[in-house]
Amino acid sequence: MNKYDDIINMPHHVSKIRKPMSLQNRSAQFAPFSALTGYDEKIKEVARETSIKIELDEGIKLMLNEKLCLIKNDIKLRPKVTITYFVRDNKKRGGYYKTITGNVKVVDEVYKRIILIDNTIISFDNIIDIKL
Repeated sequence: MNKYDDIINMPHHVSKIRKPMSLQNRSAQFAPFSALTGYDEKIKEVARETSIKIELDEGIKLMLNEKLCLIKNDIKLRPKVTITYFVRDNKKRGGYYKTITGNVKVVDEVYKRIILIDNTIISFDNIIDIKL
């Protein structure tokens, strides 16, 4: 005789007072859980790729400066431009390049930035391309 032979063939108990749990609720108690809260987010953050900021040569810087001068001369017309610029990542090294189209409100030579009508502020140092 084995250890559990006396109970092995007994019928499954069904409560007379409580109704059976739904399959969905029953399966939820066996669902996997995250023992380390935030772990999945950390893994995704580490896997997320960023770009390194491109260092422009003097020729491209000169060309961008000429375009900024043209924009400044036409500032009363609120010229429409498409600017590609670098956005620094707040969480990790590097960032990404963003292209935006809009009308220019201010070319601020003191703070070296361009401000669009929608109040987007772009530093001259982060601009890699301007299309007029």
